[in-house]
Amino acid sequence: MNDRDLAHAEKRILEAANHLLKHDGYLFTCDLNERSITHKFAEHLQREFPEWDVACEYNRDHHDPKRLDLPPRHYISSNDLHAKTVFPDIIIHKRGTDNNFIVIEVKKSSNPESDEWDMSKLTEFKKQLGYIIALFVRFHTGTDDVGFEYSVLREG
Repeated sequence: MNDRDLAHAEKRILEAANHLLKHDGYLFTCDLNERSITHKFAEHLQREFPEWDVACEYNRDHHDPKRLDLPPRHYISSNDLHAKTVFPDIIIHKRGTDNNFIVIEVKKSSNPESDEWDMSKLTEFKKQLGYIIALFVRFHTGTDDVGFEYSVLREG
C-alpha cells in the first residue's frame, strides 16, 4: 500500500470519527461505556469502508483465537512474553483471510489508565498479525466539548 492509499484510509477514519461525534455526541457528553462508543464508531467506519469487514472485539484469526505474544498487562518488559488472547476494540479486515488492514484501540479521556498497554498491543498487532495501520484514539468524554485525538502506526 502506497503513501497516497494510506493517507486516503486515514482520511476515511477521521471522517467516520467526525460523523460519530456529530451524530452520537450524547455518548461522549454522558461518558457512556467504551464498548458503546466503539460499536457506534464501527458503524460509521463500515460506511467509510464498505468493501471491508468492520468488527468490534473480533477475536479470531481464521478459526483460531486471535493471540499475541504480550507481557502481562501491568508488567511490560521485552523479555517476558506470553501468548494472550486479544480482543481489539475495532478491526477492518477481510474475514477468513490474512488480509488485515486496520486495527483500532479506543480509550475515553475519563479512563485514568496509561496508554502503554494499548500502544504495545497495537505494535504487536502490526508485527505479529500484519495489520497495515494501527490507530490509537482517545475520545474526550464527560464534557460538552467533545472531540478526539489520535496516533497512527503505519506499515514498516
